Amino acid sequence: MSQSQVLARKWRPRNFLELTGQEHVVRALTNALEQNRLHHAYLLTGTRGVGKTTIARIFAKALNCETGVTGTPCGTCSACTSIDSGHFVDLIELDAASNTQVDNMRELLENALYAPTSARYKIYIIDEVHMLSKSAFNAMLKTLEEPPAHVKFILATTDPQKIPVTVLSRCLQFNLKQIPQTQIVTHLKNILVQEQISSDTVSLQLLARAAQGSMRDALSILDQAIAFGQGKVDETIVREMLGAIDQNYLYDLLDALAQNDGVKLLSIADDMEARSLEFDTALQDLAALLHRIALAQTAPQAISEEALERERVMALAQIFSPDDIQLFYQIALHGRNDLSLAPDEYAGFTMTLMRMLTFMPEDENNGDGNDKRSPITQRLHDDDTKSHSPEIVKIKTVASDKKSSLNQSSPDWSSLVDQLNLKGMTKMLAQHSEARVFSTDKIELYVPEIHKHLLDKKYQDKIREAVGIYFGKPIELKFLVGIVSGQTPMALQQQKEQARQSAAVAAIETDPVVQQLVEDFDAKIIDSSIKPIN
Repeated sequence: MSQSQVLARKWRPRNFLELTGQEHVVRALTNALEQNRLHHAYLLTGTRGVGKTTIARIFAKALNCETGVTGTPCGTCSACTSIDSGHFVDLIELDAASNTQVDNMRELLENALYAPTSARYKIYIIDEVHMLSKSAFNAMLKTLEEPPAHVKFILATTDPQKIPVTVLSRCLQFNLKQIPQTQIVTHLKNILVQEQISSDTVSLQLLARAAQGSMRDALSILDQAIAFGQGKVDETIVREMLGAIDQNYLYDLLDALAQNDGVKLLSIADDMEARSLEFDTALQDLAALLHRIALAQTAPQAISEEALERERVMALAQIFSPDDIQLFYQIALHGRNDLSLAPDEYAGFTMTLMRMLTFMPEDENNGDGNDKRSPITQRLHDDDTKSHSPEIVKIKTVASDKKSSLNQSSPDWSSLVDQLNLKGMTKMLAQHSEARVFSTDKIELYVPEIHKHLLDKKYQDKIREAVGIYFGKPIELKFLVGIVSGQTPMALQQQKEQARQSAAVAAIETDPVVQQLVEDFDAKIIDSSIKPIN
């Protein structure tokens, strides 16, 4: 690896094709260049490190390349190489954060009146333009109203709300998005291959997550990881460098919620305190995990096959209902917001967890007709029948008595699972089991190797008890680990959902109105936005 340049500078994109993650902006600018439909002022907005200044410099090359105005500057002519090296006399870059005063702006605008020294256009790149004073904006406005033909302004900001509307209205505005983690991982992997540095996927995912959508931050952190790891990028090293501890405790918290185990919740919180974990960060990470679970429930395709802890996220998406996850998410946000008001952070964190436990509908009848709700939950539920629920709490109820609809003359395990009113991890075990033997006297269930962790005795006993209650007599129920044929209740449910989704997509694609829109406006159908109607 080069010792003279940091990665963020060495691998800075030199043309639009090398740019990662801003395809919508690149497409618009390239079309404008190719069709010679140029504006005098452009505004690029977005968070730090997403490519605002990089795009501005590439655009400057595209305008002044010696081959002509083009969307694909050659990169080798004197204009292109001078811009890359930062020595192009007709490219003026100004950091508005350091030059806020009107005198600086007036001097810059007076120079704009003169023709370029050697270029086609004189380019002004003003970074963090929102930092200019009101007087400086007024001075700029006069030039923007009647700009010289040889001048192009490219303004960049992280806070467009602070720019006067009179300036905004005279600019073409492009909003740069945060770069998705998957694209950051791919880019880092490509760089490391060319740098001949070994790495692993998990370490790159950790770096991408820490970058929070900023490619520049990702490259800076990658530089640190290489130095920290003495020339290699390894998961253990990256976790140590980032202070990114194993997030298993988040999954353990949700497992304890699924089991209605308050003692375990507090035990995990005690362990976190002993390890000096930040409870504010823990609630932030918990909310992020709940968001991923909600995505897995509503749009599973949004969870990349290579995403961190994907299998556990998908498992939790089946354990909890979407309502549970939405409730937990709101409680986590409120808990984090109220953390500073709590007696101490430990109390605030554990109270947040207990709030989740209290307001989660857990095996309310448990198959025996007895209400298992706590007195507080019961009282809140009773109050809700008379008035509105508390601010974020909506207590859900389930029927206390379900009549059997299973046809025992043609038994089916999937149908039976739907009737048992199982919850949490117990329901998860039942859904991932496949019946090889099924009768009203004996049931033999096989669980695939990947889900054998669900074979906790208490989950088995709950299923055995629920089946016995259902049939009105003890049933011989046996669990075994083995290969399944894909006929588990979960697999069958997913097949049905996939079939419904395919049918919904087909219905949209064949709809005459939609076809007309596609034909008239060159529209595209986004399959992921189509949802079947229940």
